[in-house]
Amino acid sequence: MEHFFISTLLPFLALVVSGSADEAALTDERKAALLLSGRVVNARQVGKGVTESWRVTLDDGNVEHDAHFQSVDVHEVKKQLGGGRIEVDFVDSYRYNIAAYRLARLLDLDDMVPVSVERVWRGQTGAMTWWVDDVRMDENEMIEKGIEAPSTKAWSDAIYKVRVFNQLVYDTDRNRSNVLVTDDWRVWMIDFTRAFRRWDHLRSAEELRHCSRVLFGNLKALDGESLEAELGPYLRDGEIDGLLARRDLIVQHFEELARENGEENVFY
Repeated sequence: MEHFFISTLLPFLALVVSGSADEAALTDERKAALLLSGRVVNARQVGKGVTESWRVTLDDGNVEHDAHFQSVDVHEVKKQLGGGRIEVDFVDSYRYNIAAYRLARLLDLDDMVPVSVERVWRGQTGAMTWWVDDVRMDENEMIEKGIEAPSTKAWSDAIYKVRVFNQLVYDTDRNRSNVLVTDDWRVWMIDFTRAFRRWDHLRSAEELRHCSRVLFGNLKALDGESLEAELGPYLRDGEIDGLLARRDLIVQHFEELARENGEENVFY
């Protein structure tokens, strides 16, 4: 089984971090090392969700931190979903959590998607994902309670990135409870087990109103070779093709918006 960034992790396995795991002091590679090799010292099932996931505490002797373990890997030719909807070629898989994180790295959005690696635990292969600390609420709770962010612009900029990423990965189960807000008002996207459909269209292009210039440039730079290298071990045939087709549509969408409304009114 391929391990994430295995060639770069070994130097970090010996890294000593004194005291508790301060997220700001840990690189993604250091987090991945703990997720891959840390000893599970505590485990309890997570009540929310339908994938029977676990919240585990990992300890490698230097750092202790919680992680989220999901081993769901369901494939069905046809799936009856809520509201009478039927999905053909249904997949609900832990692999997409890992692919989402790797894709976020390629797009410089890894500060919005927690580190996730593949690991065997209790005889099951699954995604071991860094647990997001200091969560204040999710986006759904924020809207229901009418809570406003301290910086409207910073919040809007983050949510526009979330919307672009959602359209790119085509997650059929995306909802506001999958967007977490921490005490410092950072935005995190979690739980992608129903993402990366093979479809070559966007789920809701009308959500795409603005885009970061950096993100737009990174989208345009994506290519099949880099995606295959980073995501290939976790995606099936046709899923990278679907991703690239949606990327093309997103780029085309924003280019048309910029021509109609002016670049300064579309990109930030």
